[in-house]
Amino acid sequence: MFPTKNDIPKADREKLIKLLNATLADSVDLQTQIKQAHWNVKGPNFIGLHKLFDEIYDDAVEYGDTIAERVVQLGGVALGTARIAAKGSSLREYPHDIADGAKHVDALSSALAAYGKTVRAAIDKADDTGDAGTADMFTGISRGIDKWLWFVEAHQQAKS
Repeated sequence: MFPTKNDIPKADREKLIKLLNATLADSVDLQTQIKQAHWNVKGPNFIGLHKLFDEIYDDAVEYGDTIAERVVQLGGVALGTARIAAKGSSLREYPHDIADGAKHVDALSSALAAYGKTVRAAIDKADDTGDAGTADMFTGISRGIDKWLWFVEAHQQAKS
């Protein structure tokens, strides 16, 4: 760890950095899953989903950047390479054999929901260390992910 005048005790910062880097691995994985959907979606809703997935990706990149910067603020090293993310992500692998928009909606909504669950758990863990700043950061990310999950799931909820 790097020295810092941050008043969070070192032992707590070490726990937070581990939590943040685990969530960063999920964030990087989520970003690649969103792009997988964006690049490969097909069907009558192609353009709408293609654009929606790109908007979600932009926010997901921002979430990952915010998490990585928090790691460094606490004196840690952000571990955000693709190889580290592949080893450390808790998200399930995104299906490689789908093209249909509805199947991408289902797969991406599952990924967003899993990531949201992880982030909500991280809120509680950050609270347990007494770090309101990290908990608040995770809370903001949780709200954003819930919004995108709503946008994606809305494509499944209409009745014919």
